[in-house]
Amino acid sequence: MATLQQKIGFLGSGRMATALARGCVRSGLVNSSQVLAADPHEAARQVFAEQVPGAQMIDDNRQVLAASDLVVLAVKPQVMPELLFQIAKDIATRHVLVSIAAGFTLEKMAASLPAYARLVRVMPNTPCLVGLGASCYSLGPTATAEDGAMVQKILDSVGQAFAVEEKMLDAVTGLSGSGPAFVYTLIEALAGGGVAEGLPAKLAGQLAAQTVRGAAEMVLATSYSPAELRDQVTSPGGTTLAGLEALDQQHGAAAFRAAVKAATRRSRELGQT
Repeated sequence: MATLQQKIGFLGSGRMATALARGCVRSGLVNSSQVLAADPHEAARQVFAEQVPGAQMIDDNRQVLAASDLVVLAVKPQVMPELLFQIAKDIATRHVLVSIAAGFTLEKMAASLPAYARLVRVMPNTPCLVGLGASCYSLGPTATAEDGAMVQKILDSVGQAFAVEEKMLDAVTGLSGSGPAFVYTLIEALAGGGVAEGLPAKLAGQLAAQTVRGAAEMVLATSYSPAELRDQVTSPGGTTLAGLEALDQQHGAAAFRAAVKAATRRSRELGQT
């Protein structure tokens, strides 16, 4: 029996929309028959239908809106103005509109929609595809606590979700939104180091990925901070200390901080465009 009775529509059926829909169905939050989606690209529609069997694929955005209660606006920021113009006249008081477009503010959304529109802005990340997403969301002025609870349930079905003030979402984008790419770079670099020291490429890749996964779980599952956990495996004059000193010489930690800063800045720029 589904936990939510509302129908969830997706305007845009790309990877993130597919991940959210699949997570909702797999967790039992909704039945697949409660999910609808539209996308101008046939390939995206096909993947969505394969990943969410039983979902209704519809050609027209306005038809999805008419048949849905909560509508996820899963399009790129530059497409959002056109989409909002297209659906504005069909938005009813029952609708909850959830945007996952990076940098596109609640204020910008509200400017193109009726005053009663209930808006939520969300920043998910790609690990939602494997149920390990890290998402944050902000409610617009007209959204209710019940709307927030429903969005929380949807995002929790694909990982962990946190309610934040909208002013934090650009930094969230820079950290958890773009962060997976930074972590993939770290895994790639660790594996490359292993290969350079004689390990087979496949083994090095597996060791690097599992090491990152295990280290992350240690942070989440224990009461220790990353600094405390690092100290626990760093012996005076040992191998880990030698590696950390080399990392410091190459400004490794500073590079990751700079990456988050640059991604955050770009999110702000997208919001101003």
